[in-house]
Amino acid sequence: MIVYPAIDMRGGKVVRLMEGDPNRQTVFNEDPVAQAKTWIEQGAEWLHMVNLDGAFDDDNDCINILEQVAKLDVKVQFGGGLRSLEAVKKALKVGVDRVVIGTLAAQDPDSIAVAVKRHGTDAICVAMDARDGLVTTHGWTEKTNLTPIEFGRLMQKQGVVHALFTDVNRDGSMLGVNVHDTIALARNTDLQVIASGGISKMIDIQQLAHSHVIAGVIIGMALYKDEISLNEALVAAKEQP
Repeated sequence: MIVYPAIDMRGGKVVRLMEGDPNRQTVFNEDPVAQAKTWIEQGAEWLHMVNLDGAFDDDNDCINILEQVAKLDVKVQFGGGLRSLEAVKKALKVGVDRVVIGTLAAQDPDSIAVAVKRHGTDAICVAMDARDGLVTTHGWTEKTNLTPIEFGRLMQKQGVVHALFTDVNRDGSMLGVNVHDTIALARNTDLQVIASGGISKMIDIQQLAHSHVIAGVIIGMALYKDEISLNEALVAAKEQP
């Protein structure tokens, strides 16, 4: 199971939001590139980077930051505001290894089949972020009428292999990951599911790893608040029951 330290960017800074709320923001680092280097030094092989400005439709281009991080010894998964095939192409062109697409996938499922065909299955991940059991879009501000499993099966038909699942109600809350729904999504779709949202203790990582169906885990607040060390998380993700 791959561990993805999260680097959420807003206004060019590294921040964390409580339940995706822009009014409940904490700044952890003024320099996203420096933060990336810190996680790499601690053993990260992948980073999960998010442009929150893009997710909220605010005008702030983080391509320059992505270019710098992509040159480092790490793979980059990037999302936030990628609402056109051109935006997907632009992100991959600067060296990002995988893009995470949410709103575009929900609004235009056929475009995801095009993206997969153009860039390959490993380059495309679809966000299946849910609030109260329904997939959300537009930076978690709007609900669809699809459950994550329904959406996952729809994306499978478009050729998608990688999926990111966040229980929005738990994101940044340190309440623990929604293990049940995350595993259910993986088992009911056969997608390579990456877990996110609320991870606070080592037991969260261990339970996901021991399920043998979860492909990765994104850790944010717990790392920034030193509740979990990245080294511990990397070890736990590789342990077998």
